[in-house]
Amino acid sequence: MYRIILIIIGVGFLMVSCEDMFDNRVDTDLLPEQAFVNYERMRDFGYGVYTFVPKGYDRIDGSLLAAATDEAEHNDVSSDIQLFNLGAWNEYNNPDNQWDELYMGIRKANLFLENTIDYKHTLARDTFSSSSKDTYVRNVRDIGFMRGEIRFLRAYFYFELAKRYGGVPLVTNVLNGDGGKEIERASFEDIVNFIAAECDAVKDSVQTEWSVEGNPASGIDNETGRVTKGTVLGLKGRALLYFASPQHNPSNDMQRWVDAAQAAYDVINLNHYSLTNDYQSLFTAPNSFRSREIIFARRYNQQNFMESDNYPIGTPGGMGRTNPSHNLVDAYERLSGWDESNPYENRDPRLSMTVVVNNSTWNNRTIQLWNGGIDGTGQRASKTGYYLKKFLSPNLDLVQNNSVVYSWILMRYAEVLLNYAEALNEAYGPGTDLNGNGLTALQALNAVRSRPGVMLPLISSSNLTEFRQKVWHERRVELAFEEHRFWDLRRWKIANETLGAPLTGVKIERNGGDGFDYNVVNVENRSFSDKMYLYPIPQVEVNKSSGTIVQNPGWGL
Repeated sequence: MYRIILIIIGVGFLMVSCEDMFDNRVDTDLLPEQAFVNYERMRDFGYGVYTFVPKGYDRIDGSLLAAATDEAEHNDVSSDIQLFNLGAWNEYNNPDNQWDELYMGIRKANLFLENTIDYKHTLARDTFSSSSKDTYVRNVRDIGFMRGEIRFLRAYFYFELAKRYGGVPLVTNVLNGDGGKEIERASFEDIVNFIAAECDAVKDSVQTEWSVEGNPASGIDNETGRVTKGTVLGLKGRALLYFASPQHNPSNDMQRWVDAAQAAYDVINLNHYSLTNDYQSLFTAPNSFRSREIIFARRYNQQNFMESDNYPIGTPGGMGRTNPSHNLVDAYERLSGWDESNPYENRDPRLSMTVVVNNSTWNNRTIQLWNGGIDGTGQRASKTGYYLKKFLSPNLDLVQNNSVVYSWILMRYAEVLLNYAEALNEAYGPGTDLNGNGLTALQALNAVRSRPGVMLPLISSSNLTEFRQKVWHERRVELAFEEHRFWDLRRWKIANETLGAPLTGVKIERNGGDGFDYNVVNVENRSFSDKMYLYPIPQVEVNKSSGTIVQNPGWGL
């Protein structure tokens, strides 16, 4: 059975129209006495809370967050993403300031939770005949599930805040007017403890799976786009991993690593997810929301902005904006038979599934990234000698304005395996399992490497420090462009030497015949300082708190 675990935003071909599904922020603006009077309005308000989950593809001026890391460059020098790279962002101008949006989502979640405490009685008043009994039972069950989902979303919003700003004010009730000014920032530890406790509280009150294509799960027919038990457990594991990492665990408390490993294993132990056999198609529809690897995703409506933004410029309609770096390309392993004269052959197969390289065939033509080639010359040509392939549907006719459905993957099984491998290695080393469960860090890492279609040589290591580097490497290539690198470099406390180093690319020249010369060049000198490990609190929030909210170190000076 296919499984769709996603956030639907305006998709009209589902069981209800886009106005009735998750594109319902207008409904979250209703007064409580208007919004919580019957099942439909409760449901729609709950769906509306999902819309506050941060976007992935187009949150920052049409740029991927990868362009603020050593993964990529954005070819538009005026893009807001460049503020990160130049060190020109601050408490007044942050390209990824999510403070207001996430706290709005938290407020909506609190409204829902406070006003649906007596939902069974409200729904009973909404039932007028004995023939409605089945509807009542179904609606009670559904709102019960949704209360668990909304508690999860509130915890998810707090994680998104905490990974950006560190400790933040913890608000679990509806504040009115000027309420909340007196609330100080909770610590990062307090926020993580809250998230973990909320996940524990709701993990058994949400669905394990929502059904699709007429195959019901637990009596619920054809519901999609909602939080599942795997989503809940996955967030707990991710939050605990961040809490165990050097940024937030300078004393290297081993118990934190053990707790993070156990939380990741709880997802694995569901036996509910598996790695896809086709890495490249995982990131395009329909696999990006139907694959058994997907745990949580945000689905976009049908359009073509990712292809028009990122197809090579030699493809009609392509603007080639996200340019993968040579820093990233160089990280993909060289396999037996590799030859520097053909540098992209005999490499980790994920390279050709993630990055468009010179002289490769894609979209039914040869990509010409060399100097003088149709993809390598001109104002909008790639600055790095590479174009993005991951997430893009192939052979989309932009001239005819063909379109596809997108899904931004927020959580998938490969990440869980890598979270487990990292945490367990830090706790016990690569070769020891957790509480006799039979799965070592080494085995979890190799499971990701050995998926069909990738099938890389298995890692063999008994050294904790050496294996740590292998986990970091695997996260870099497996999760490229999925918004993990930006945060991983910070939580590992290695952002200074990576995000502050020059971004590199290649200059490509024909050397006669069919050969090419590849020369590594600096594309951009970048800036990073210690204060950038955390975002600045928006200065307007600091000001209006009258001293209750203290700015993060280094900002606001």
